[in-house]
Amino acid sequence: MTGEANAAVSGAFEAGASEVVVNDSHGTMRNLIPEELHEEARLITGSTKPLSMMQGIDQGFDAAFLVGYHARRGTLHGILDHTYSGATVSSFVVNGQELGETGMNAAIAGIFNIPIVLVTGDSAVTSEAKALLGNVETVTVKEAVSRWSAKCVHPNKARQMIRQGAISALKRRSEMRPFKLKSPFELRLELMNAGMADAAELVPDVKRVAPRVVTYASDDFIKIYKAFRAMVTLAGSTIER
Repeated sequence: MTGEANAAVSGAFEAGASEVVVNDSHGTMRNLIPEELHEEARLITGSTKPLSMMQGIDQGFDAAFLVGYHARRGTLHGILDHTYSGATVSSFVVNGQELGETGMNAAIAGIFNIPIVLVTGDSAVTSEAKALLGNVETVTVKEAVSRWSAKCVHPNKARQMIRQGAISALKRRSEMRPFKLKSPFELRLELMNAGMADAAELVPDVKRVAPRVVTYASDDFIKIYKAFRAMVTLAGSTIER
């Protein structure tokens, strides 16, 4: 993962970027090896972070890359398909549109008028990205054999592909538009079991609409996102370990 992040960073600088911030975003968010990361990049590592997978984004940036992503939960031939929390979240739907991590993070970037210009990962997530974002640059580095197995491009070749994808993405940035959802927003969150929905109901203004489904409404997508994360945290606390 550090090698693929470096490939994206190198491509960005080659295409003219003046600053690159890398936000470690999977699991504990401490996956990248700091001393092996590109020296000109700045790294955000660890969890919890206010904007989680999109921490560090603001109006000062021109574009965002999503490197090493997964397809949303329930995707056929998606390797380790999940939506934010594989243990708790069945689906994340805003205003009737189901979103995975690509979509929810693109929506956060859209608040700052920043387009997602590059998505890398398996063939399922790159297809999801194209369907959602349109003219986005994608790099497919593996294809599913099953949810738990994959046919992969060699790591060196994958890094070359990602570097070229980053260069192409920034050269075409003017063709791409931020992904924006229309306010007001209603989140419909389906959890894995009713006990998790019981816990999610502890968040103020959450409504229970089905045994495993809760909703939350706001004019502010960041508020929606933070409420979602609070509900996921509470839902996760019900898992027997």
